[in-house]
Amino acid sequence: MIPVESKTRRDALLCLFFLVLTVGLAFLPTGYESRIDANAVQCKGRVLAVNDADVLQFGLVRTGIQAVELEILDGPHAGQTVRGLNQLLGKMEMDKLFAPGDTALVVLTRNAAGEVTHVNPVDHYRLGLEMVLFGLFAALLLAFGGWTGAKALLSFAFAGLVIWKILIPSFLSGYNPVLVSLGVVTILTSCVIFLVGGVTRKGATAFLGAMLGVGTACVLALVFTDLFRLHGAIKPFAESLLYTGYGHLDLKRIFVAAVFIGSCGAMMDLAMDVAASIEEVARGMPGASRRQLLGAGLRVGRAVVGTMTTTLLFAYSGGYIALLMMFMAQGVPLSNLFNLIYVAAEVLNTLVGSFGLVAVAPFTALVGALFFGAPSRANQEKARVPA
Repeated sequence: MIPVESKTRRDALLCLFFLVLTVGLAFLPTGYESRIDANAVQCKGRVLAVNDADVLQFGLVRTGIQAVELEILDGPHAGQTVRGLNQLLGKMEMDKLFAPGDTALVVLTRNAAGEVTHVNPVDHYRLGLEMVLFGLFAALLLAFGGWTGAKALLSFAFAGLVIWKILIPSFLSGYNPVLVSLGVVTILTSCVIFLVGGVTRKGATAFLGAMLGVGTACVLALVFTDLFRLHGAIKPFAESLLYTGYGHLDLKRIFVAAVFIGSCGAMMDLAMDVAASIEEVARGMPGASRRQLLGAGLRVGRAVVGTMTTTLLFAYSGGYIALLMMFMAQGVPLSNLFNLIYVAAEVLNTLVGSFGLVAVAPFTALVGALFFGAPSRANQEKARVPA
């Protein structure tokens, strides 16, 4: 057994290591900062008045231009009153309408003299509320989880920064999306599992089990994306990305990467459940054989897999409720529905992710049996199978 002091010290050093990495990532440039307009200033603005004379309504859809008068609330132009135009595209998912009293995120474009030449009311200002919501989430996590909650919050921040600072820029730079994603998933899985489970046999078991499941999902996604004849441009804004100077991107491989990235979180959860169960069985049955621990891990995995695979179904189908409603309302047969490319993509997402998730349980049970099981025949004879 490892002394408690040694475990605590190792845990603290690991947290310090990932904390330093998180702070470093926060200041790491993505390489795409130069694309931000240097003459643009972001600020908050209060809507004083609107003019809808040039807004045309066609049923539920509005097009045209809404004139907006705003008072700038912060930044170098605080207190100034400016006028901007809100362009309506006729797409309800993208358009917004302002009313007096609203707070908007405003982008001011300035000339060399520092004068405002263009005012763009981007959307309603939501950054403050988002920070409040994140603060409540962090407070609840810390209050409920204590030190473990603090480590979970650290892994949450680290994961978000890795995705934004490493994964996305690497995709845009044209690196192989599958290899980059496997590397990122490996880093994030090690961060989450070893921060929560510690650098122990339990943590190593969960890590290896989760990564074997991710590898399984990756291989299946590569095979079935080609067999399904999916091109990757079915994801929102993927085609728009090609038209903005990134025609070199391999959207199919990016789609493949998204499949196993989307399911790796559930795989980590299942791997940790099985690994923790095997550790407890090994503690309760000193000298238990690898066969016994393998059986225990498989039984726990069977109990958990059923709900976890349904979780993926809920997660993916929840984002497409409106699509499913539209097809049902129009009387589209199920055979037509499941044959459509964007529905087939979600089917692949769900089934490949679930396949990898199911594979995690036996993989983790096998690794845990090897790590925790008694290797010698003498130790195996000491173990007793409970009635």
